[in-house]
Amino acid sequence: MVHIEISEPGGPEVLVPRRAPVPHPRPGEILIRVAAAGINRPDVLQRQGLYPMPPGVTPIPGLEIAGDVVAIGAGASGFSLGDSICALTEGGGYAEYCAVPATQALALPAGLDPVRAAAIPETYFTVWANVFQLGGIASGESILVHGGTSGIGSTAVALCREFGIRVLATDDGADKCKAAQAHGAERAIDFRTEDFADVVKEWSGGTGVNAVVDIVGGPYYERNIAALGKGGRLILIGFLGGEIAEKVNLLTIALKRLTITGSTMRSRSAAEKASIASDLKTRVWPALAAGRCIPNVHAVFPLERAADAHRLMESGSHVGKIVLRVGD
Repeated sequence: MVHIEISEPGGPEVLVPRRAPVPHPRPGEILIRVAAAGINRPDVLQRQGLYPMPPGVTPIPGLEIAGDVVAIGAGASGFSLGDSICALTEGGGYAEYCAVPATQALALPAGLDPVRAAAIPETYFTVWANVFQLGGIASGESILVHGGTSGIGSTAVALCREFGIRVLATDDGADKCKAAQAHGAERAIDFRTEDFADVVKEWSGGTGVNAVVDIVGGPYYERNIAALGKGGRLILIGFLGGEIAEKVNLLTIALKRLTITGSTMRSRSAAEKASIASDLKTRVWPALAAGRCIPNVHAVFPLERAADAHRLMESGSHVGKIVLRVGD
């Protein structure tokens, strides 16, 4: 099969097509003939040498795919040969074939083609686990989502809107703010010209929001805390601006009774990922089948042009997801 190799840590140019044997599904896995694979920020970090795969996991990048089941490993259940699925992988998605745990695969949502379906698993698993399971966001509450047109941000906006949560989003420039509102944000904040903590204070009448979803990290910490109301939750998903917060006022956390949480998908157990998949099937798949919460695919590249897909992601000019098309 053809797959994309990271020849050495570095820029997008280190992503090169190579040939390798087709993997065999291990017990509990299914083998997928990949039709499309999503691009995600962890792939970029892995390429740069900053987020290596755990020992024993394929070094081929790619955390989400869509395609057809072509082989079933011992003990794997729930699928038959020929089934069309999308799945959260353990890596290996940038390839013509990929073996995935059957418990992390879901039937292709009704009406969705493989390209759009491949844009679902990584961000939907991540948002559901962090915002809904850890963060406990509920109907009638409010949330501030940073990077409202990013893969994570647009997913958080869409899912929160679907479940009756009022959404504000930050983004870069008027065009992206308009796109965030089109996805479901009630108010979009241009972080270049507006202070999001001030906007939240005015919008909420001084009470703050119930939760903040942050992909920036350290530089936003103080203003995130200021934007939260009593009992609020700061949910950390990414650290594009850095992992260290220079000022942390512990008293404010206590006075507001705040919760600071977050997680990475890679560190979660197989059982945890299976639980998330089950929740998505029950709670989110019906909305997708009804044509709601559909991910926006900004651009599609052939597998061999994975380097160009990474260049686009690093430019920050995309709105939504970037996908690799595999095969014809």
